[in-house]
Amino acid sequence: MGSHGYVDDKSESRLYIGNLDLRITEAALIKMFSPYGKIVSEDFLLHTRGPKRGEPRGFAFIQYSSKEEAELAKEKMHGKLACGRPLVVRLASEKCLLETANNSSKVTGEGHKIHLAGNGMGQTSRSAKIAAIKNKLKSIEEESSRPKRQKQTDVVS
Repeated sequence: MGSHGYVDDKSESRLYIGNLDLRITEAALIKMFSPYGKIVSEDFLLHTRGPKRGEPRGFAFIQYSSKEEAELAKEKMHGKLACGRPLVVRLASEKCLLETANNSSKVTGEGHKIHLAGNGMGQTSRSAKIAAIKNKLKSIEEESSRPKRQKQTDVVS
């Protein structure tokens, strides 16, 4: 009964890799990350529906055999340029922690602002755009991890 929440040993050796250039293949990704440890499994996420079906979604998860290997890979690969784009590399467990920290009222307030500013006012700051993209990614990730239930309420486009 000692385990608290969702951070298990497995998630501590699992890395989230984001901001992947769409030209990077699954094989290339494994090749980039294999020098840092034994890769146990890897999820290269593709679009499952829509016009981009089958194309890379720009992020992946890599599971190493140990936490130390994952941390080394994170340290060496975070911010490293791949096809001209800096990689975003973090522990998958950190992602969960960040998301719960981000669910404060401040962020939801910003969320509404972003939607208003997004309607062609052109005054959206870079950080607001980044926050909007992160929120969108988070909702996409949550949607893809949920059992498939048609829920189109939060799509406003």
